[in-house]
Amino acid sequence: MARHKSAIKRNKQSIATRARNRTNMSQLKTQVKKLRSAIEAGDGETASKLLPGTVAGIDKAARKGAIHDNAAHRTKSRLARKVNALAEAKA
Repeated sequence: MARHKSAIKRNKQSIATRARNRTNMSQLKTQVKKLRSAIEAGDGETASKLLPGTVAGIDKAARKGAIHDNAAHRTKSRLARKVNALAEAKA
């Protein structure tokens, strides 16, 4: 267990950060899961509606440091490609 003042403070900070990150990641995972289920169901209209909100959630998580910037860009790119492919298949 931490004994020094600085270690005690750092422990408190890490607990608060972990709780914040867990909240952000939970919301993000839920949004991504909804979008992926719409894509797998072949529902292009719903997927197109969900994409902007999901991208905003990914950006928010990256801004807050819950995920790395490159991971955010990669995830957004993959999801957008799948939604666009679904829209092209319907057309």
